[in-house]
Amino acid sequence: MLLVPLTRTTTRTSPLSRGIDRVVDDTLNRLLGVTTQNQDSTLSPALDVSESDKAYSVQLDLPGVRKEDIKIAVEGRRVRIEAPLPAAPAAEEGVRVIYRERTLANFARSFVLPVEIDQASSQAKLEAGVLTLTLQKRQPTEASQLTVN
Repeated sequence: MLLVPLTRTTTRTSPLSRGIDRVVDDTLNRLLGVTTQNQDSTLSPALDVSESDKAYSVQLDLPGVRKEDIKIAVEGRRVRIEAPLPAAPAAEEGVRVIYRERTLANFARSFVLPVEIDQASSQAKLEAGVLTLTLQKRQPTEASQLTVN
């Protein structure tokens, strides 16, 4: 995924838009025979990206994920984030689930930034279910001259 600025009239996604997205996703899953209950699935969490002169700031919602389980890989301009969600607790004897709306899934997101990232000076922090990445831009090296032998 290449991040490209989008112009929107509102800063938040409307409930109607989220509802339409969910209906389309559910319909496609049914048509393709994909079930999310009792099966591993992967969700692509929403993210926000902002930029300063020296770094990118990325925020992702990862509810219910422990910081020890998050894997972040930075390769040049590409960033990949993976986080497994723990399995649902076993139901007590004699108790059955009537309705489940909360999805039990793994989280994964990959995107490409316009500038290479300096992994050594970048940071990641998880607080209240929100992962915040501070990805330092790699500074261009100055040109040097080679000596001819």
